[in-house]
Amino acid sequence: MKFVPVSKWCRSRRWTRCCGRRSSHAGARHAAGKDSLPARAAFTSPEGPPVLIRSVEFAGSVVTPGQTLPSSLPQIAFAGRSNVGKSSLINRLLGRPRRKIARVSASPGKTQALNFYEVNRSFHLVDLPGSGYARAPREVRDAWRILVRWYLAESTGLRGVLYLVDSRHPPTAGDLEFVGHLADTGTPTLIALTKVDKLKSRVREAGIVEPAARKLGVSEEQVVESSARTGEGADQLLAAMEALLEEES
Repeated sequence: MKFVPVSKWCRSRRWTRCCGRRSSHAGARHAAGKDSLPARAAFTSPEGPPVLIRSVEFAGSVVTPGQTLPSSLPQIAFAGRSNVGKSSLINRLLGRPRRKIARVSASPGKTQALNFYEVNRSFHLVDLPGSGYARAPREVRDAWRILVRWYLAESTGLRGVLYLVDSRHPPTAGDLEFVGHLADTGTPTLIALTKVDKLKSRVREAGIVEPAARKLGVSEEQVVESSARTGEGADQLLAAMEALLEEES
């Protein structure tokens, strides 16, 4: 599998797709105003001031394959198993840890559609249904899988996928299948190990990135340790997202 090193995304305006094609970027910069959100809610850039997230609105949901997407804006999709912390991480990255945009629930399987959030009126962050929720009927889980695969194959605005893995557990067979599918289709992919704040210090000291990367078959540079509660890893994830969004279509 070939993936895009995070360091390459974050240190330059050029990056390499999984399939090896190179593209240049020409993104606009916006100066921070009085209503600017804290730095944690900004896209950090190695070449200039951060692009602040000024607005976030729910744009709509897609529940069946073939349904028209809310718009043709560029998209970054978030995926992962149920209860991996997608909604919490989305709220953290969008600067909404208190005024939540994505619904957070203690019960897994709450995201049952493709939920589109319009950010800065310039791109969509797409929350995909969580996979692997055993309590959902088989036909429902199959429908979610078909919906997600359809979106990944047909969306012309998809710029990349942020795939979340719970840092407290080894990647599952479902994780391997999903990440493998992204590699096979040449989709730019970043792995976020979530909930690292819940790990014991000795576990983190031993290292969690290398084992996860090895099992997923990706480079260690593709893996970011993250915590929705503390904000750890947010800057790296946002910088990578910015690079993807600035790719010329």
